[in-house]
Amino acid sequence: MAIEVTLRKWGNSLGVILPKELVQKKHLKSDDKIFLEVVKETDLTNLFGSLKRKTSGQQFKDMAREGWE
Repeated sequence: MAIEVTLRKWGNSLGVILPKELVQKKHLKSDDKIFLEVVKETDLTNLFGSLKRKTSGQQFKDMAREGWE
């Protein structure tokens, strides 16, 4: 089950608060040990369009067709 949470400053550490629905669904209680997989959200908007092709699609087709005759 994947959920989105926000890290919060908690003393000298960072912490997350688990939503009540998740706690109830997974029957979690204090002192339970759980495993978390951490995946940082990334903004990819600057990536798209930043990679410029030096060869057009038509040029690739033309290169592939060379030698077919």
